[in-house]
Amino acid sequence: MFLLPHHDGSELYVSRRLPRLGERVNLRVRVPLGFTFQDALVRFYRDGEPRYLPLRKVASTSREEWWQVSLELTNRVTKYRFLFAGDEVFFWLTAAGLFDHEVHSNVDFQLVANDSAPSWLPSAVFYQIFPDRFAKSSERDLPGWAVKRNWNELPRDKSKYTGIEVYGGDFQGVSARLDHIISLGANGIYFTPFFPANSNHRYDATTFDRVDPLLGGDDAWFQLVKKAKRERIHLVGDITTNHVGAEHEWFKKALRDKRSVERNFFFWDKSFSWGYVGWWNLPSLPKLNFASKRLRLKFYESSKSVIRKWLSPKYGLSGWRVDVSNMTGRYRDQDVHDEVMHGIRKALDESHRDAWLVAENGDFEASDLDGRGWHGTMNYQGFFRPLAAWMNSSARLSGGFQGLPIEAPHFSGIQFMKSVSQFNSSIPWQALISSMTLIDSHDTPRFRTIVDGDRCKHLSAMTLLLSYPGVPSIFMGDEIGLEGKSGEDSRRTIDWENRANWDTDFLDQVKSLVHLRRTRSGLSNGGLRWIDAGKDYVAFLRESKRESLLVFISSGRVELDLDLDQYGYRITETLFGPAQDGTKLRIRCSTATQGIWVLGSN
Repeated sequence: MFLLPHHDGSELYVSRRLPRLGERVNLRVRVPLGFTFQDALVRFYRDGEPRYLPLRKVASTSREEWWQVSLELTNRVTKYRFLFAGDEVFFWLTAAGLFDHEVHSNVDFQLVANDSAPSWLPSAVFYQIFPDRFAKSSERDLPGWAVKRNWNELPRDKSKYTGIEVYGGDFQGVSARLDHIISLGANGIYFTPFFPANSNHRYDATTFDRVDPLLGGDDAWFQLVKKAKRERIHLVGDITTNHVGAEHEWFKKALRDKRSVERNFFFWDKSFSWGYVGWWNLPSLPKLNFASKRLRLKFYESSKSVIRKWLSPKYGLSGWRVDVSNMTGRYRDQDVHDEVMHGIRKALDESHRDAWLVAENGDFEASDLDGRGWHGTMNYQGFFRPLAAWMNSSARLSGGFQGLPIEAPHFSGIQFMKSVSQFNSSIPWQALISSMTLIDSHDTPRFRTIVDGDRCKHLSAMTLLLSYPGVPSIFMGDEIGLEGKSGEDSRRTIDWENRANWDTDFLDQVKSLVHLRRTRSGLSNGGLRWIDAGKDYVAFLRESKRESLLVFISSGRVELDLDLDQYGYRITETLFGPAQDGTKLRIRCSTATQGIWVLGSN
């Protein structure tokens, strides 16, 4: 790839990660010596009007120059881009790349003032747990809706039993197996819902006031909170802001008494035989109506609200994952989504300033990540979907999380790079690094199944997950090679008693990658600079103030000689993958290959 000017929101290029209104921020651009121009300017918006300031050269090497400008932040969001011009030269450098023609300001870089983000997030690695399937402490009597399953039986996929098979995982089991998560190196756990419900997935809560007794109740939760705090593990819960279950205490009261305040918590519609609006027209999931001020009080505004209660020191959450956030507050001609989102963020900031708010914004609206709402998104569109399309060997990926009513496309490495770059260009850098990256989840096929059991491809995806900007999340069992062809089938249990089917070699490699993610400055604080891509591979740099790293990912056979001297680098240490040194990365592989190397100045 031709050497081009580069800028992103990381510490090498922006002097303050979380600036405040009125502060000055230095913006830097690296420019290769072969890139010629006469004028270098920054265009930024102040009160909606474009302004221009000249850049000045502040440093140079034998291969590149550094140009800088200082901006005072007078608006909450400052959009900016760089102009390089001269005789027959005209280039805009934006978050979407370099253009020799006019492009829309939607792809400008963005600085958000008065933003906040958890201090622990840059070095976080999460482990996602579906509570019914991780670990079990004892037998419990089951409610009438539940169908008991033995621990090592496979889920019956897409049947009359979907959603009601109960294996008996609980929080005592999580506490007993916390050592597995610790040994993996993860320092965060994201739990799918743990409130009482009438399903195994618990997205149909009957109350938000307590932990499901099937999971051990509040006492088991408090014991887990205590143990996790001692091990410095952050716990994140899952909340349904869009709907509740038909047996929820609010909804049952609304049904009993038409004059109750809870009646206004829901949408009533006689065109449905059941008389109310359900999410996706499902009567089991009554949709919440946030036009109700009392609902807002109960859900997030009051000191005893759902959002605030579980973020308190007693209940121990360090954040929320918001289910179907893009649909929250929206129904036909009513749209209070932004008001609700901002209200939840305000409640979070006031209750636990260092907590994380990440949303399942599956089909993605960039405005939700402008600094006032969710810190980040559960990054299906900007990471998982293009990765699955690139690496897919067998899985039928139509519908649902893929967002397509047809079979998923098959991408090249180049298309993957273009896809994620397009996503990244629409949001502030802070939102990108605060978004959850994932290669699968409780709603998708397992990645080991997506790649048709190809362990090398799976390792390439895992390496990419743990080297790419964002907050990596590993779905329980991925580290030992669990499979599953759909959301329901992927929710398999972990066999703790017989580990013969564990892919222990893969587990050891994942542990090494997690360790690198948490300890290497380039991976936790570095920028993202793409340097090459082809049909079956991508290569990029993660550069921080402390170090520069090279990452290479392939999905199959590759023969590549990549000249690093043009970037002023040489490989000085192999952190992961095949041993390399010198000014050239030399790859000759017949299967998927991956590597991370330390770079030194050449």
